[in-house]
Amino acid sequence: MSNKLSEVQTRMTGVHGLESVVGAMRGIAAARSREARSHLDGIQACARMVGAAIGDALVLAGRHALSTSANASAGGALTIILGAEQGFVGTFNEHVIDAAVSSASASPTEYFMVGDRGNVAAAERGLNIGWSAPMVTHADEVPALADRLANALYERLEAGCSAQVKIVHAVPNSSATIEVSQQMLLPFDFDRLSITPGRDAPLVTLAPQRLLERLAQEYVFVQLCEAIMLSFAAENEARMRAMIAARTNVHNTLERLAGNFRQLRQEEITSEIVELSAGTLAAAEGRRKPRLRPISR
Repeated sequence: MSNKLSEVQTRMTGVHGLESVVGAMRGIAAARSREARSHLDGIQACARMVGAAIGDALVLAGRHALSTSANASAGGALTIILGAEQGFVGTFNEHVIDAAVSSASASPTEYFMVGDRGNVAAAERGLNIGWSAPMVTHADEVPALADRLANALYERLEAGCSAQVKIVHAVPNSSATIEVSQQMLLPFDFDRLSITPGRDAPLVTLAPQRLLERLAQEYVFVQLCEAIMLSFAAENEARMRAMIAARTNVHNTLERLAGNFRQLRQEEITSEIVELSAGTLAAAEGRRKPRLRPISR
């Protein structure tokens, strides 16, 4: 019985340690999610500024002069998937990859995969992964990853391998479900950016077409930054939900072990009482037995 009690106590100690780890992971995930969300306003403000600059440049070039509407049938499609870098995110990667595959075009599709855990899940699905990189683990790493991703993307475009580029990623969601966003990056859609009527054309030193190309590249870079930041926040929110579920399981395990411990302790106490009672009764019986007197001759 003592061995069983000792074993239960050891397991309870281990589960308490696991509870501390789960709590720490949940706290880290919450802090990183808040940090990512705090950067979104700045990224979106930058996107508005670049969009306004494109609108000004369109006054110079005119929409009829745009030559960035590439022929989608001239090349294949490229899909950027933003997955998770670390584990304990539930079905986060599977949801994002399923959304990317289900919306793939009929033309041959190459995939850029971001996130080591997502990369493993994509390889298991047999996707054609042409480029991969680790996902960020801190919000301040987002611009560097976006720059690497943009460089790899434009290398593919210059080689004529892709004509359409789409990015698929998760977005933060207050509910328990994983919400996935899909956005077309290229060909660049200038029609979504408005021209301010009656506004004077700006003074520039570049040819209008060249200026628009550079501004479009800058806008795509900002879009990549926003998508990575949103995915990073969503990943950590998924980890928070996983840790909350793990904490519930830990508490249930602790309650079960505590119940086993009380039951075993009660059985041990009962056994000791029975042994003491049996010993006391045996001693009392020995005292009550009559002593035999020797027979005198």
